[in-house]
Amino acid sequence: MSNGVASLKLSRCAILMEISFMTRKTCSLSVLFVVSLVAAPQTETRDPALWSGLKYRSIGPNRGGRVTTVTGVPSQPHTFYMGSTGGGVWKTTDAGHSWANISDGFFSAASMGAIDVSLSNPDVIYAGTGSSKIRSNVSIGRGIYKSTNAGKTWTFIGLRDAGQIATIRIHPSNPDIVYAAVQGNPFVPGKERGVYRTTDGGKTWKNLLFVSDLAGAADLELQPGHPEVVFACMWHAQRKPWTIISGAREGGIYKSTDGGDHWAKLAGGLPNDLFGRSNVALSASSPNRVYALIEAKPGSGLYRSEDLGATWTLINSSGSLITRPFYYDTLGVDPNNSDIVFVGDEGWFKSTDGGKSFRTQRVPHGDNHDVWINPRNSDYMIQANDGGANVSLDGGRTWSAQDTQPTAEIYQVAVDNQYPYRVYGAQQDNTTVMIPSLPLGNGQDFRVGPGCETGPIIPAPQSPDIVYGGCKGQFTRMNITTTY
Repeated sequence: MSNGVASLKLSRCAILMEISFMTRKTCSLSVLFVVSLVAAPQTETRDPALWSGLKYRSIGPNRGGRVTTVTGVPSQPHTFYMGSTGGGVWKTTDAGHSWANISDGFFSAASMGAIDVSLSNPDVIYAGTGSSKIRSNVSIGRGIYKSTNAGKTWTFIGLRDAGQIATIRIHPSNPDIVYAAVQGNPFVPGKERGVYRTTDGGKTWKNLLFVSDLAGAADLELQPGHPEVVFACMWHAQRKPWTIISGAREGGIYKSTDGGDHWAKLAGGLPNDLFGRSNVALSASSPNRVYALIEAKPGSGLYRSEDLGATWTLINSSGSLITRPFYYDTLGVDPNNSDIVFVGDEGWFKSTDGGKSFRTQRVPHGDNHDVWINPRNSDYMIQANDGGANVSLDGGRTWSAQDTQPTAEIYQVAVDNQYPYRVYGAQQDNTTVMIPSLPLGNGQDFRVGPGCETGPIIPAPQSPDIVYGGCKGQFTRMNITTTY
């Protein structure tokens, strides 16, 4: 291979890596790996100065990808944060019209699992890495980060080996007291699982609730007005190459009344056999009412307690609310009206009668993962799904767009021999894309290619006008010159 050919190949690899990994540190590691693969067979010595001008740049697609954690700032109604599964943490100050990445260069992992903003000091933010929605492709988390200047800079504060971090909750009046639901590494057993607390702003962490090396914490919530009352959802889960194990008899919902020092496993009508993933939600308007969305066998469905978890009633067992719970199990309640409940999975559902009945609501994209509602104005909310994060200022009737956040997850990439060359990839829960490496002058940022999210999508080696695309075992041949 000549120097010129090697240079072209490395440059293309460097650009391609941007699509899959959005943080600079992750990009650097990926490119170094590619460089080593290409350069290893070479015997001649190259001057490092030849690569000094190489810089990362995004070529698209400029549309959102999977987001599994969102939050907002009650005192700043147009400010929201999202944590994507491949692009780090992003912030908007104009209600979703534009987003800016605020974690690049600080985080060692691009997959986000949890984020929370202090109510007493909105400059303080805690972010946990490792998305807890453990589908077949999982990026392992690398601990928790903290910002004290609203996301301008971040500091690593521990739990590096915690794996996936499902939830973070900050004490409402003391930003140094923080709880973290650690789900753990989904592939192997580990003693790091459980509920953690720091009382010194992240300098030290204590594991308050440990069930087993296979049962981690999938969610936790503080009672509004009484932050010493903590609910934690424990989930036995393992991701195998061929399947996922979700649920065991050791799973369940636990409650503490002393800030996490002591715990009791709740019963009183809850499922008592195989207990899978669960999620709890409370509203400040009725702080003794607790909702729980539970995967169980038998007994899946939406439960409600009116006495802070002492007794429970299964109020809705519809299968549409609990599909693929290992990936969804999304639950939210209006902080100003405890009868308004949101549930998300493939669809997005709203109840106005305390969970007894639900109706479908439209959102920009399916596969729904999180919701946050402003306690000062319930019309202001943010919702997360496989297409990104979207903001509503009218209670969910309309939403902001998702083409303002380049966080697409690209499963595989290929290039052709044109100039400018095109980059081909399959986006998770979306279409395949064909992207020019340089602007073509026709105003077209990218084209949709054949196939679907599973891919692959590959151009014919000697005829890039012919592109082949795969979709879950089916294949398509597309002629670019005759398809519009």
